[in-house]
Amino acid sequence: MKKFIGIFSILIIVVLIVQTITTKDAKKSSTNSIGVSTFALYDITKHIVGDTQKLFILMPFGVDIHSFEPTPQLIAKIQNSTLVIYNGAGLQHWIEDFNFKNKSIDMSKYVKLKKVQKHTHHEEDEHHHGAIDSHYWLDISNMIKMTQIITKELISISPKDKDFYIKNEQSYISMLEKLDNDFKTKLSECKKDTIIVNHNAFSYLSDRYGFHSVALSGLSPDAQPDAKTMIKLIKTVKEHNLSTVFFESFASDKAMKSIAKEAHVKVDVLQALGNITADEAKKHMSYEDIMRENLDKISKALECK
Repeated sequence: MKKFIGIFSILIIVVLIVQTITTKDAKKSSTNSIGVSTFALYDITKHIVGDTQKLFILMPFGVDIHSFEPTPQLIAKIQNSTLVIYNGAGLQHWIEDFNFKNKSIDMSKYVKLKKVQKHTHHEEDEHHHGAIDSHYWLDISNMIKMTQIITKELISISPKDKDFYIKNEQSYISMLEKLDNDFKTKLSECKKDTIIVNHNAFSYLSDRYGFHSVALSGLSPDAQPDAKTMIKLIKTVKEHNLSTVFFESFASDKAMKSIAKEAHVKVDVLQALGNITADEAKKHMSYEDIMRENLDKISKALECK
């Protein structure tokens, strides 16, 4: 009798183990794969889905979004994804004509876009006449709209998680609204009204909060300015009595350091948030974390109260 009870107990344990493995496998197989093309889209989606979906960013952290090219492995991964959400607006040219096997969303079709401004001293901008500024995630009102669109799409592919997604959406939007208010408050009273950056990535931000961003070059952070252009920018720094000039993550700091040296000012980094650096990824920094760092640096450069 004891032997029978022992065998029966072992059988029950085996059955429970098999059921657990089967449940995990079923859950794994039913999980959707979602790809996103930029860090801002990744940050939104990650906060909404939690661990309910497989989420990946199309390029590794620490890679410049402007020069990134997909590998065959990535193309296959994209093709096998349930949903791909990409920036659009000409930011990643390789993805614009991509033949998606499943659903894809060009997020630029849902947000407020603006044309490239001529707040630059570099003549190459004539080639970008009428071009769309693709850095629209730096306008927090666009981030709110993107959060709403992404939540809606996630619910459509996983209705069972609707309540969870809506709760996370509300939390994320609340964070964005507070961040927006903090920008407005901190940049409301400033002695200066201009920042100098190395490429034209911050016009959404400057337009929203009432300051000017003057760029050394246009949309491309790799554009090489000539001596005449650099002299003009040095003059602008002195005319506005600025204390700091900025270059962006992933861009060369050589030109801006030369300008800072000639103008006797400091040089610092602003994050345009197309992607994050490997170091920022190790620190698990979010859109909010980096935007708050940007806010502190801009407010100091503008000498805000």
